[in-house]
Amino acid sequence: MDQVLRFESHAFGRPYHAARVRIPARARDTELHTHADFHEFMGVVSGSGEHLLTTGAQQLQAGDVVLVRPSDRHAVRGAAPDGLEFVNVAFPSSAWQGFLDLTRTPSTSWASARGPVTFHAPEAMTVFEHALKRFQDEPGAYDLVRFWIDLLELLAPTGDTAGPGTPSWLAKACTAMRAEENLHGGVPRLLELAGVSPAHLSRSMRATYGVTPTDFVTDVRLEHAASLLAATNDPVAAIATRCGFTSQSYFTRRFTAAHHLSPREFRRRSQRAFVP
Repeated sequence: MDQVLRFESHAFGRPYHAARVRIPARARDTELHTHADFHEFMGVVSGSGEHLLTTGAQQLQAGDVVLVRPSDRHAVRGAAPDGLEFVNVAFPSSAWQGFLDLTRTPSTSWASARGPVTFHAPEAMTVFEHALKRFQDEPGAYDLVRFWIDLLELLAPTGDTAGPGTPSWLAKACTAMRAEENLHGGVPRLLELAGVSPAHLSRSMRATYGVTPTDFVTDVRLEHAASLLAATNDPVAAIATRCGFTSQSYFTRRFTAAHHLSPREFRRRSQRAFVP
């Protein structure tokens, strides 16, 4: 069975995870895996190799940038003579979608592609190196946004014709829901911000993001809770309330199901996390 990787297993409260990966030419392939809840960009710094996908092998060379989505099943292999070296930057899918909505970045073709989306942009390697350096210096959310902005200036699609983008009213409502004061209001507050009927909101959320309004609100609440657990010493009960959960026991069950760690264990590990 393929590995299914989760973001918090590597990031522990950080807004993103970055690493330099070297795969020698005669090494075994990395294990086939998918991502449960995160996207990643891979920047090939040097060498060459293959990206092993369900649709076949895709050649990789220095200067390639690859966007890998949670639905993509993949592994990587180094090629002779020098193998493959790349920097990967991983980040929560919910945060990525929020950024795309906020900046109105056209991305329909990226989401609908059959496999990981590959660009050739040698000038982008500097952006990856900067993200890696900032990760080693304990990054903040601004550092992740800076990485996205710098990278998308080089990669942003210019003719996204695969279908309509996110409705502006939905993008604005979903972005606004990330504010703590709106999280308290839950789905009713999302409806107020959207200004549409419950049925229309539900249809649009499913068509655009593949989730129900309830699932979206819960995901954003849990994302905010993870940040507070890692960055503050507030009691778990207070964090549950700040994120809009009326019951600490319900919050604990949902958080544990999402992260495979209780809130207290998540906090303990996040505050002991170190850069390898």
